[in-house]
Amino acid sequence: MVFLMRNKLNKKVEKILLGFASGVMIAASIWSLIIPSIEMAEEQGKIAWIPAAIGFLLGVVFLLVLDSLIPHMHLESNKPEGMQTKLKKTTMMVLAVTLHNIPEGMAVGVTFAGALMGNTGITMAGALALAIGIAIQNFPEGAIISMPLKSEGVSKPKAFLYGALSGIVEPISAIITILLTKAIIPILPYLLSFAAGAMIYVVVEELIPESQAGEHSNIGTIGVAIGFVIMMILDVTLG
Repeated sequence: MVFLMRNKLNKKVEKILLGFASGVMIAASIWSLIIPSIEMAEEQGKIAWIPAAIGFLLGVVFLLVLDSLIPHMHLESNKPEGMQTKLKKTTMMVLAVTLHNIPEGMAVGVTFAGALMGNTGITMAGALALAIGIAIQNFPEGAIISMPLKSEGVSKPKAFLYGALSGIVEPISAIITILLTKAIIPILPYLLSFAAGAMIYVVVEELIPESQAGEHSNIGTIGVAIGFVIMMILDVTLG
């Protein structure tokens, strides 16, 4: 998209892309992470809601801590967040998206880990559904970072590279999680809900507020609905 771009990213397009990513992440958190966490806890003889509740809250706290420590800047802001630094604005914008891609990689990794274990209630098709859903929402998420960078004067190749690099943490965190499969069996219900909490933090803290800022907020809401329904269909159909 950034190579085809001529002018600035249309605000309406940006809002629907942000909303779409939010909808996908909300649906993925529920159907692919929280529900399997509850079902798995029941099968392990635990009180079903405890791992889901504890993991979810820890995921929120984890992202809150990262948000407070890692220097970054959001698209509609000129005020840096996190620790003070002399990094360029473009670098901090990339770091903002990179930070929020961490839980997405964890989510994909932990569901594939559950599918590989067997007897966890998570099927390979279900893990694939989550991976496809995250991949779909990464398309607008990459455009949201690379296209505004182009609008700020960054060359198209560099804007494309920054957009791609912001997502590199996803496969890395997913692979690490899968490699640790055997070690995480007892805490898998917690890890599933942990990833859900981290993703919901991103949605509530950043994506939805940005999609609702200014005029035409209803476009962002429509994006949420479309993203939610698509991810729900994917998970129910393939899961």
